[in-house]
Amino acid sequence: MDSMDLEREKGITIRAKNASFQWKGYRINIVDTPGHADFGGEVERIMKMVDGVLLVVDAHDGPQAQTRFVLRKAMENKLKPVVVINKIDRENARPHKVLDLVFDLFVELKATDQQLDFPIIYASAKDGFATRELHEKHEDMTPLFEAIVQHVPPPKISTEPFFQMLVSNLDYSDYLGRIALGRIVSGRVAVGDSMVCVHRDGRRERATVTALFTHEGLEQVEIKHANAGDIIGLTGFEDVYIGETLTDREERSPLQFVDIDPPTIRMRILVNDSPFAGRDGKFVTARHLRERLVRETRGNVSLQVNDTDTAGAFEINARGEMQIAILVEQMRREGYELMVSRPEVIFGRAADGALLEPLENLYVDLPNENLGDILQSIANRKGEILGMDHHASRVSIEAVIPTRGLIGFETDLINLTRGQGLMSHLFREYAPFKGEIGGRGRGVMVSMESGVSTAYALNSIQERGRLFIGPQEDMSTWKQRQNHFDCASAFWTRTRGNALPPLPRSVTVLQSRISLNRDRFFGGSEPTYRA
Repeated sequence: MDSMDLEREKGITIRAKNASFQWKGYRINIVDTPGHADFGGEVERIMKMVDGVLLVVDAHDGPQAQTRFVLRKAMENKLKPVVVINKIDRENARPHKVLDLVFDLFVELKATDQQLDFPIIYASAKDGFATRELHEKHEDMTPLFEAIVQHVPPPKISTEPFFQMLVSNLDYSDYLGRIALGRIVSGRVAVGDSMVCVHRDGRRERATVTALFTHEGLEQVEIKHANAGDIIGLTGFEDVYIGETLTDREERSPLQFVDIDPPTIRMRILVNDSPFAGRDGKFVTARHLRERLVRETRGNVSLQVNDTDTAGAFEINARGEMQIAILVEQMRREGYELMVSRPEVIFGRAADGALLEPLENLYVDLPNENLGDILQSIANRKGEILGMDHHASRVSIEAVIPTRGLIGFETDLINLTRGQGLMSHLFREYAPFKGEIGGRGRGVMVSMESGVSTAYALNSIQERGRLFIGPQEDMSTWKQRQNHFDCASAFWTRTRGNALPPLPRSVTVLQSRISLNRDRFFGGSEPTYRA
């Protein structure tokens, strides 16, 4: 169901998507959600659209950190789980052990007795079969469909006779405008009906329904009317946003929207004023950046955009580094030229005025021979080890670490383990400030101007570090290569867990003056990262 270019390239789900199919007279709606906690807003906002959850777990790897996040949200919303242990055709599959791990996870998340009594389906999506027991004969996916129909309750229909729908997602059509997606809570709607949108600020806006859509498979098809329980797309409102209510009259009360977890990371996106400004993008002004960021907040409820006192600088509050990395990469591909500052943690204050900072649960899987180095790195970042689980040649670590300590940790993990280390993290709580964390111990030399390198300048700084270019070379070409490589490497390691081959840590300068050292390059307040 992954349709975005970035999703297909990186093998991850970024946006929630809808699909449906008919089976023996039943209409089964499916909503695919991201598993990474950085995209938790996509999970939270669709919880009002579904009545059950298919927990798909690898038959060898078992539950991951992302599994905890999505399952916890489902438990909080009292959804009925169906456990699907996938990839049982693998040679090293261990479905019975994985089932025990899943049950332990349910207990850890304080599942109710009804939720602990979950049905189990063993499947191989690759080979197209599912079965209730491993020893049973398997032919197709019928056991999975039967489990969905039997255990997932039908939509809860309100007793109110009038139309109500909570907007849970947004789409856009070049011909019809904005499409509001959601599930009808009560009543019915038809093309041409006059409806009211209850905005989050209390305003009421009336408009006419110009088109209705539903899903058949992965395709969006147009319909003339829809009833309570249907998941539909509705056009006619240009200013509708996620979390708002569509109903028939102005005096109706809005439906309750789910609570969204607070952001923990802050960054600034700025107009590119470097020597290379205007070379790579079509949209380079502050107005272009602001319009694009505001448009992103309309469909991404976990992202916050604020203006700053600095002209051309916008503050972005998000769940994590990966969420902002995805946004920056999308903007770059769309032709926007921008700069990004160093990420900062969003602090809080206790009732007595004490400084609070966000803590996260960290899960690391790495080879045994790298255990000591990683434990030292976690300790230096104010992390506390909660437990370790040793396997044949690998070890799994669970720790609690400040969000500040996670910034740059994945790079260290990839370098120390030569690309074999894996990590994930989940927001835990706000807790008292744990003290300062040491910065980088090495620096980098960066050119402060573009142009052609000279022997005089290189001779003046060659004792300060290893030079990356020689005399009479175009510096702009090398800097563009370095920037593109840094962007690709950072994004690749965040999504795949394998590092690209590293470039030398030294970047040559053109003049004897060094404009930025490494601490300032990665840890200062000035924008330095160009996309």
